[in-house]
Amino acid sequence: MMVHTASHLCLMPSMPAAAPALSAGSGGCLPGGQGSGVKGHVSDRRIHTLIENSAAGTELAARTKDVYQLVHENQRRPVAAILSGLPQIHQLGVTSSLDSLVQSHLTATLLTSILAAVLGSLQVGYHTGNVNAPAKIIEEFFNHTWRERHNQTMSHHSLTLLWSLSVSIKDFGALLGSLGVKYLADSYGRRNSILIVNCLSVVGTCLMFASKSSESFEVLILGRLVFGLFCGLVMSLNPLYIQEVSPINLRGAFATLNQVSFASGIFVGMVAGLETVLGTENYWAMMLSLSLIPALAQYLLLPFCPESPRYLLITRGEESKAEAALLRLRGSSDKVFAELEEMKEEAAHTQTGVTIHDFFKKRSYRQPIIIVLFINLGSQLSGFNAIINYSTRMFQAKFDQAKYLTLGVGAVNVTFTLVAFFLMERAGRRRLLLTGFISIAVCNLLMTIVDSVLHLVPELRSLQVLLVFCLISAYELGPGPISWFIAAELFDQPGRPIAMAFTSMLNWGGKFVLALLFPPLLKICGAYVYLLFMTVALVAFTFTWIRLPETKGRTFDDIAEEFRGAEGIPLHNKIGFNTFT
Repeated sequence: MMVHTASHLCLMPSMPAAAPALSAGSGGCLPGGQGSGVKGHVSDRRIHTLIENSAAGTELAARTKDVYQLVHENQRRPVAAILSGLPQIHQLGVTSSLDSLVQSHLTATLLTSILAAVLGSLQVGYHTGNVNAPAKIIEEFFNHTWRERHNQTMSHHSLTLLWSLSVSIKDFGALLGSLGVKYLADSYGRRNSILIVNCLSVVGTCLMFASKSSESFEVLILGRLVFGLFCGLVMSLNPLYIQEVSPINLRGAFATLNQVSFASGIFVGMVAGLETVLGTENYWAMMLSLSLIPALAQYLLLPFCPESPRYLLITRGEESKAEAALLRLRGSSDKVFAELEEMKEEAAHTQTGVTIHDFFKKRSYRQPIIIVLFINLGSQLSGFNAIINYSTRMFQAKFDQAKYLTLGVGAVNVTFTLVAFFLMERAGRRRLLLTGFISIAVCNLLMTIVDSVLHLVPELRSLQVLLVFCLISAYELGPGPISWFIAAELFDQPGRPIAMAFTSMLNWGGKFVLALLFPPLLKICGAYVYLLFMTVALVAFTFTWIRLPETKGRTFDDIAEEFRGAEGIPLHNKIGFNTFT
């Protein structure tokens, strides 16, 4: 049995012989009205069990055939509404039992598992935000080290190049780290892989901390490279684990917590890097070491959390372990039965393993691959990363307290990831992505106009800051968080680890390319560089509008079935722009 939120309810063809089969033309799917806004896949066998186990089961068992016939004849109505039409069922509270099936309860184990996992993305965010403010101090450390060795000062060009290498090497390491996602996730499991790669964070952070005492900027660069490997792995493994342990109606919201943690880490890093906090000549090395706290906390919490039940059942075939893990996560044997049935149905539709060659060659993966490509590159190349990396320098030319305006960027970043968390299961992925991309495009257009006339109207500099904040909020409302986890929803179990590795490569590759190209592009194009970002955002918006199905409230198997060419819900309809709702 499969249960999740949306506005349809599909019956799987596992009914008794006495029940009439659904017509092939229906695709086994019963589209429903808005109703309660609940969508669930409830197998006929499960409805039959519910009826037989009720107080007057003997009497109602004789009416089972009538129930199936009624469902068959009312395919345009939600099943709960259909069953409520039978007085005997309504009196026995079967409809309330069905309602309880489509609701998932938050358990302490589930919440602990999610929070323990996102401690990894907190570390990634921290080392993204902590090098912005103290850049000059660390550059001086580089220069001092060079002077001690060679009795001469490093040239300005060489110093700038070395600092750029130090900053961007993390993204390059993340790009390399992405290549190991599939091997780790399939060989050691989702949870264990997160614990394994966490040691890279510890080693990288220790190297960065030791760079000052060893008077070696090479150690600092090596530390950021090792930490980069951790970034590429954990930012793929986290959404993979979170999506597979979360109930359907909380899957998107919990996956967004990974971005909330990442944005919070950026903000904490920005604060820690201030001269009034730890961004000083004496304490910058200590500031770089603070990510050890969440790293060690993850080692204390995550080992006590269950492994992904989907990995245990579908990948490893260990049903008893999957059931035990699911029982800890859900706290209800009824929900465990429901999800195990859904996992078994997914396993029946998927092959045992997928190689990288198969992944790019398989016909049913082509459309999801293209969708992931456009959404991720659209997110990373639409201007957000340029602002995060160069916000202090952008503001320095116009404001005395540029570092504190940069803190405002971090605060807006966190605020709107929280907004996305609360909206994810209400608005859906499509609406948030479309709203985010079109808003980013508008902000980039306005920033081009404002930057072009700023020398004529200096008073517009406050408007420019507002536009930066608006662009940040638009990014975090949809493209930011969704780009990291949408691949986990579009692919089936065998293809999911490779899809997440592909996602990580696109995201970190986009960050790396933009970090290298933005400064020269800004010199060449000036204010018109934002028109390039606007174009990217519009392309991503158009492709999302045309191609992306809504995944909110749908099982993994249901989503994957779209790309297997199964009958049921068409990829496009003529009702409105927001398909699959």
